[in-house]
Amino acid sequence: MSHITQAKRVVVKVGTSTLTYETGRLNLRRMEELCKVLCGLQNAGREVILVTSGAVGVGMGKLGLYTHPEEIEQRQAVAAVGQCELMFMYDKFFGEYNHTVAQVLLTKDVVQDTVTKRNVENTFLTLLQLGIIPVVNENDSVATDELAGKNFGDNDTLSATVAVLTQADLLVILTDIDGLYDGDPHQNPGAKRIPCVHSITEEVRALAGGAGSERGTGGMATKVAAADISTQAKIPCVVMSGANPRDLYDLFDGVVVGTTFLPAENEK
Repeated sequence: MSHITQAKRVVVKVGTSTLTYETGRLNLRRMEELCKVLCGLQNAGREVILVTSGAVGVGMGKLGLYTHPEEIEQRQAVAAVGQCELMFMYDKFFGEYNHTVAQVLLTKDVVQDTVTKRNVENTFLTLLQLGIIPVVNENDSVATDELAGKNFGDNDTLSATVAVLTQADLLVILTDIDGLYDGDPHQNPGAKRIPCVHSITEEVRALAGGAGSERGTGGMATKVAAADISTQAKIPCVVMSGANPRDLYDLFDGVVVGTTFLPAENEK
């Protein structure tokens, strides 16, 4: 577990279903606890990068919408409203523990172009050197499915991309399930969580299943795909429940939490 306990630069991704209630409104208690824990990890000498979902979900909650808008322009507007609300709350909660945050909005084409990719890398490096916690999201107000090649598709992929861009030591994906199981835990009470995956095979991908919740865009399949991206870059990935952010302390203390996906070189 040394690759986790000794990780200095850590990318933590939190999903919409973890950040919000079924109503779409922010789960303030959980969000505040997450910010407090991340500040504690930063105080301990780690460098923290937060990749957050939730702009569309929070925007829907603030605007009193119960279903995703179908029109592109409406989705973009909802995302813009939600992103503003998200950053306001992150700034408030992180600020209460004396930490400064910076908003970084990305689109896929930015990290595919050599010049803009280098600019993004330099921005992250400078923010981390200044002790600032970057809060990253996809720029949903301009990135749409119709703008081919502009969007990541889900923030699990975005978080893995950020981990690779920043040469992170670890990627942690917080979600509404506590790891990868050997069966569907919703249908099979006897399904067991897999604590460690040494190789992402077709069998592992099959276990990941399909889509996520109504408020999020990614299910376990996108987590496994993100873990594939990170582990190919020699960055371990942990998929764990975000219900209790304090579990992050256990993770960095060496407790087996969630499912850890290891790069091939770590296979024993």
